[in-house]
Amino acid sequence: MLRRAEGWCALAELCHRSLAIEPAKEKPPGPEQPGPAFPPGQDGGPGASPAPPVLPRDKWSKKMDFLLSVVGFAVDLGNVWRFPYICYQNGGGAFLIPYTLMAVFGGVPLFYMELALGQFHRTGAIPIWKRICPIFKGIGFAICIIGLYVSFYYNTIIAWALYYFYSSFSGTLPWASCDNPWNTPNCTNYFGRSNVTWTNFSRSPAEEFYTRKVLEIQKSGGLYDVGGIRWQLLLCLFLIFTILTRLPKFGARPSGQCPVVWVTATLPYLVLLVLLVRGATLPGAWRGVLFYLRPDWGKLLSTVWVDAAAQIFFSLGPGFGVLLALASYNHFHNNCYRDALVTSAVNCLTSFLSGFVIFTVLGYMAEMRDVEVEDVARDKGPSLLFITYPEAIANMVGSTFFAVIFFLMMITLGLDSTFGGLEAVITAVMDEYPQALAKRRELFVLGLITVCFLGSLSTLTYGGAYVVKLLEEFGAGCSILAVVLLETIAVSWFYGIQRFSHDVKAMLGFAPGLFWKVCWAAISPALLAFIVVSSLLEQPPLVLFGYQYPAWSTSVGHLVGASSFVCIPVYMVYKLVWTTKEISLKCYFFLVTFEMLHRKKKSNIRQMLLQRQQHSLFPLKEKTNIISPSTT
Repeated sequence: MLRRAEGWCALAELCHRSLAIEPAKEKPPGPEQPGPAFPPGQDGGPGASPAPPVLPRDKWSKKMDFLLSVVGFAVDLGNVWRFPYICYQNGGGAFLIPYTLMAVFGGVPLFYMELALGQFHRTGAIPIWKRICPIFKGIGFAICIIGLYVSFYYNTIIAWALYYFYSSFSGTLPWASCDNPWNTPNCTNYFGRSNVTWTNFSRSPAEEFYTRKVLEIQKSGGLYDVGGIRWQLLLCLFLIFTILTRLPKFGARPSGQCPVVWVTATLPYLVLLVLLVRGATLPGAWRGVLFYLRPDWGKLLSTVWVDAAAQIFFSLGPGFGVLLALASYNHFHNNCYRDALVTSAVNCLTSFLSGFVIFTVLGYMAEMRDVEVEDVARDKGPSLLFITYPEAIANMVGSTFFAVIFFLMMITLGLDSTFGGLEAVITAVMDEYPQALAKRRELFVLGLITVCFLGSLSTLTYGGAYVVKLLEEFGAGCSILAVVLLETIAVSWFYGIQRFSHDVKAMLGFAPGLFWKVCWAAISPALLAFIVVSSLLEQPPLVLFGYQYPAWSTSVGHLVGASSFVCIPVYMVYKLVWTTKEISLKCYFFLVTFEMLHRKKKSNIRQMLLQRQQHSLFPLKEKTNIISPSTT
């Protein structure tokens, strides 16, 4: 079946070459094009892809620069809050079983695939499909649109962290007490007090600081009335994007040294270690650890498998185009197989470590409240980072120090990930239009960041948190999983597992084993399809701070998600309709039988097309040249 599927790409290539409009011919190797991508004798065998043209391209100055850039992208804010929450919600220690299985059979194989594709073809997410299967080029455009949607809300979360970081430089943290102008009569501070009654209307000082001071959400009537823009958050976001304009020059750009990525990728681990040591010394920390790891085997029969698969795919980040972009700057014979295993392991271990950091503090809060851990561990998402954990920090000795380093860690985690997403878009578009943008990189980067800044303005309003959640749920939710599914199918079934394996052998000197081939061709696509279908069938209503999202907002969210995915079928139609002049040739493309698809020689496919012409319901005109002599 795998061999037969490989014929699809050959057929698509033949149909493309058979058009009256000839494709642009690539320049022959010259002084700036050294020729083959690999030396004679290391071409990966007779089934390997033709060597892609080698254009002048930057290379990573150090191997560690690449590894830190990949780790910096993959390890983001989701590792700190999402994994711990999903872990305890789905059976604690029992969750590690489906999580590990999903990582081994789904996440890591796709992580490896994207690194290998980027390193072999040395181009971004859009033009790479010219060399894999041109009809799927819409995947590249969909990836770029999703990257923009993510930047619209993700940088706002970093701006919130920057606001907290600034507010932490005070003798007493502003969310430590109820004696502030923004507090309400419902504000209740139970730390260090006895006989405190906690009701459904009670709010902690940290919660009111987040909702009423940082967001000022009380001035919004919901999505119907989001209100004006918070100028403090606007200033924070402007500072974030100002930093981003400098990072492409001095951050993870492969053309030179990368001092910034060495700081932004390693600092979070130092901070996590400090917070872990501090959390382990707090009273009640052991309660949180036991709650975190206590297995609940009964939950293995529920939706835990969907949550585990979604967590590993979103955590490792295949499908966002970042791995393709970063790997495209590698040396051709770099061992991307080892890189995939190392960086994936680091990512998963970081998530596991973050669970201890979070739950030692939750155990401490449960001890202080004299309640169960599950009663203080109900917050999820940004609320865990901006309410629960800051509340615990405010009641520690040395609270200012721990608040500063915690929010500094959040800023560095966010910057690394958002830069990776922007770099994926930059690399994809610049590689697609090199003649127009080669000498205008700085101008293009500035324009892209300006678009992202303007697109984020709605998230800076008084009701901006509602917009952030809407974009988070639909902008890069099910749509990115569907894109990864089609990407895997295109590479495994159309480009061909054997052909891709030969490409890997050309780079590494050895071909992927049977395990990787089976995962790429069957297991990983099946897992992705399972997640996509489950996500579409099970969509709980959106609720934030007690606000029930209206029905029309869900429809808007689906339109946002579909706006990126629709690029794929639209480009397919464009490729088949506007680049083909004769309708019978289009019929040949669709009516060809599978019995001939396993034949690899183009002459067989050409002969088949000529035979089909004689029996077609739409015969070609006599002067139509099906097989252009100039392309044979």
